[in-house]
Amino acid sequence: MRVTSCHLCHVLLIRNNPFEDTNLKDAYLIPRSIMAEPDYIEDDNPELIRPQKLVNPVKMSRNHQDLHRELLMNQKRGLAPQNKPELQKVMEKRKRDQVIKQKEEAAQKKKSDFEIELLKRQQKLEQLELENQKLQEEQENAPEFVKVKGNLRRTGQEVAQAQES
Repeated sequence: MRVTSCHLCHVLLIRNNPFEDTNLKDAYLIPRSIMAEPDYIEDDNPELIRPQKLVNPVKMSRNHQDLHRELLMNQKRGLAPQNKPELQKVMEKRKRDQVIKQKEEAAQKKKSDFEIELLKRQQKLEQLELENQKLQEEQENAPEFVKVKGNLRRTGQEVAQAQES
């Protein structure tokens, strides 16, 4: 009978516990295997050839042993190999991006009144700059007679203001 560490633990617990009934001790020592034990275990006949476990060449190879040792060390450290399906990787990336976006939005919501006012002024200045650029582009692309007409109108207004004052 092959004795495993689990069997040994049970036997030691039973032997070290004085409050246990002696009938229960024997219950753990009885093998509970379904298969019948072979005859060669009981007989010490030297003529019998006892079976031996075959050697697995894959498990005996140095590469396999190194890989197994590395996997065990990574498992102890908590570094599992990343063999995730591509769909799962994409979904995790989307979820991560969504969490980051939510954090950024939360940070924007927590801005003070001063920062909000500064942002409003900055947006107004940007709009004014865009309008000025559009006006300059329109003036540059306008025909010559429109430019002359605008100049005449300005000079007429300047003369009117000079006469009033």
